[in-house]
Amino acid sequence: MGFDDKVENTGQNASGKLKEGAGRVTDNERLEAEGRNEQAGAKLKQAGEKIKDAFKS
Repeated sequence: MGFDDKVENTGQNASGKLKEGAGRVTDNERLEAEGRNEQAGAKLKQAGEKIKDAFKS
């Protein structure tokens, strides 16, 4: 699980940044908010992975 999940979370964060930027450029508030939500979700998942790693040590 560990490494693959971390890579997926990083990809989701990058995707969210792209969506947020595209939303800003096109003045699409929905797309911008969707990008921010994706980033927040990815950060929460990454925090969960860090907690799991802390208990594995």
